Amino acid sequence: MAQGRRITVGRIDYANAWPLFHGLEDHARGMSYELVSRVPSALNALLQQGKLDVSAISSFSYGRYAEDYVLLPKLSVGSVGRVYSILLFLKQPIEESRPAKIAVTTASETSINLLKIIMSMRYGFEPEYIPAEPDLDRMLETADAALLIGDPAIRASWSNHNLHVLDLGEQWNEWTGLGMTYAVVAARREWVRSAGEDVHALYDAMTAARLANVAHPDLLVDQACRQLGGDENYWRVYFQALRYDFDEKLQRGLGLYFQYAAALGLLKEGVSLSFLEEQFPLKVNE
Repeated sequence: MAQGRRITVGRIDYANAWPLFHGLEDHARGMSYELVSRVPSALNALLQQGKLDVSAISSFSYGRYAEDYVLLPKLSVGSVGRVYSILLFLKQPIEESRPAKIAVTTASETSINLLKIIMSMRYGFEPEYIPAEPDLDRMLETADAALLIGDPAIRASWSNHNLHVLDLGEQWNEWTGLGMTYAVVAARREWVRSAGEDVHALYDAMTAARLANVAHPDLLVDQACRQLGGDENYWRVYFQALRYDFDEKLQRGLGLYFQYAAALGLLKEGVSLSFLEEQFPLKVNE
């Protein structure tokens, strides 16, 4: 193990990222690593501070610090269409009344900026965005709409609250015809340089876990029912709707997202996707 220490790995603490990590220990035998579970915004900060070696992070955070990171290929959280857990709750239909104030969760960066892109470039208006803790009722006390992500969004969607709900994954797909990638798995370049074999081994283990979980989602469905509620049919549809392979359509969608974010001044120009195998191919000792 590089530098005689454990690998620190950031895990998104929402059901939508479970297929990237569930059962990882079965595929990473012999590796010394520590999983750190947090919401995306916390993992973004920890990876940038060097307190994690590799982590699932908000796609927007990768765009902000791309020069510091390399992406682990074929690992992501995305969708082509509905995502079910990035939801805008509105008091009035957006076609009838444009919200002047939107309360936004503090748990993610990708979703907030995706909302800004959609509101500005698809609907043509600029509401005020108010950071808030993810409590729907309290968010709507002072705002016309509220953005929730992850498990809080799922739970809120089950409530009979007489609100109008926009799924941002569906909004993006209807508008652009592309998929959207909400989270990627990134490693710090400095760590890859010093521990190349370790990062490739971790990548292989995470890829094996992803493939197993996507092929056999029953354990995830059962865990979601026990831990978060809801019924089996909901969770089967949920996990089937999500995409974890970061394929070409998702990459093109993320590239367009970065372009639009730059056009609105949210990101710098020219963010490119830099992958592990392209930048740091595994060297085999002969």
